[in-house]
Amino acid sequence: METDIRFTHKTLVEKCKAGHRSSQYELYELYVDAMYNIGMRMLNNKEDAEDIVQESFVSAFKNLASFNYESTFGAWLKRIVINKSINYLKKKELPVVPIDVHEFHLKEEVPEETEAIDIKKVKAGIAKLPAGYKQIINLYLIEGYDHIEIGEVLGISNSTSKSQYHRAKKKLVEIITAL
Repeated sequence: METDIRFTHKTLVEKCKAGHRSSQYELYELYVDAMYNIGMRMLNNKEDAEDIVQESFVSAFKNLASFNYESTFGAWLKRIVINKSINYLKKKELPVVPIDVHEFHLKEEVPEETEAIDIKKVKAGIAKLPAGYKQIINLYLIEGYDHIEIGEVLGISNSTSKSQYHRAKKKLVEIITAL
């Protein structure tokens, strides 16, 4: 018998819905590190990431009644962390994604033969990217969002997301090559 992954931790979630504080703590302990890592990738600041993660858990527990297992609890919580991170950046009036006057129509990407690159170089390269490029790279490559989802989250068009991703990727390759 196969178990549906959406119901992972269902017992804990249902106890949380019933108001059991110890179950909330257990869920928190299960997900806090992963959510902190997402916050750090998005905000690049320890204190801001900690604040966003705490706000996200509070929001998740307050709105747990609306969680109906359309996804896993972890995926639902991850979306809350990402949305809160993006809203925080918008509130700080940091440019999330620089939008140029022109939108480019890109053809399908042809996979290139590449040599293996040290993951430390990739992380260092991502850290050196401008904020807007870093957002796109994190959302697309690390968090697994597609360009339609990125467009919705950032309030930009699908084609702008694609063009920004390609520019960010090109810039990342330049940075890594220079390292």
